[in-house]
Amino acid sequence: MLSIDHLHFSTPFVLAPLAGYTDLPFRLLCKEFGAGYCVSEMISCHGLAFRQEKTISMMQSVQAEQPVAFQLFGAEPDVMGEAAGIMSEYNPDMIDINMGCPVKKVTKRGAGAALMTTVDTAEQIILKVRANCKVPVTVKFRSGPTASNQNAVEFARMAEGSGASALIIHGRTWAQGFTGLADRTMITRVKAAVSIPVIGNGDIETYQDGIDMMAETGCDGVMVGRGALGNPWVFSEKGRPVNERAILEGAQRHMELMEQFLPVERMIGCIKNHLGRYFKGLPGSSKMRKAIYDCPSFENLKVLMDTSLSR
Repeated sequence: MLSIDHLHFSTPFVLAPLAGYTDLPFRLLCKEFGAGYCVSEMISCHGLAFRQEKTISMMQSVQAEQPVAFQLFGAEPDVMGEAAGIMSEYNPDMIDINMGCPVKKVTKRGAGAALMTTVDTAEQIILKVRANCKVPVTVKFRSGPTASNQNAVEFARMAEGSGASALIIHGRTWAQGFTGLADRTMITRVKAAVSIPVIGNGDIETYQDGIDMMAETGCDGVMVGRGALGNPWVFSEKGRPVNERAILEGAQRHMELMEQFLPVERMIGCIKNHLGRYFKGLPGSSKMRKAIYDCPSFENLKVLMDTSLSR
């Protein structure tokens, strides 16, 4: 089983940080369905340094989801170190540093995957974060900036040497974004290059995909991102149910958690986005998704789900 420093996980399947999705209710849901641990949405170092209310709220957690990792992003070593100290006040079990996000609004400021082109800065960030927290630090990165510049092996060695406790490697380049296929050979090479745990990421749509990636690359765990949306069953060997009732029950459980922890009426658009994904590929899915998006309130969504289950 997967272990990172003193932490031992019941399963090597991990929920990836997904902006706009991996809030507390979704993390709790995935934990209930079998995830070994979950990672928060990426959290801005500047938002933390200024103690912005919205940023602080992203670290909402409860004992039931422990162990949990909070993900930090930014491009300035001193600010990242300060933010790690503030983040530590909210008791994460690990801090993950985002060095792999390809989204332009992140990379244009030198953060995310752009740090793979400024390795000295990336090294200083890891050192500063390590110096300002007492929990294991993990680093998430990509195979490299471009197909002709895949520096993941060297980057991994740098991260290990700077004190990272584990690495998460997404087998796509920054230039690829989320297109094409993840290159598992790079995950294999990173695993062979370091002595700390390596978690593979990219194109995990089913439980078997994860098993195959670990067998093929030798990685210690797998991180599931978009494959978990509307499909928390990805963390279970049984996989996504084929009958609509079981899927409705999963969606309802997600709604219960959202109602418990979120200001649901203010976040109705985000909630509909989550719920609509549960019915992808089912007979009549377009009709159900339209019904979800047509609901004017959370209460109407609850009625829709209850009515659908009672048929």
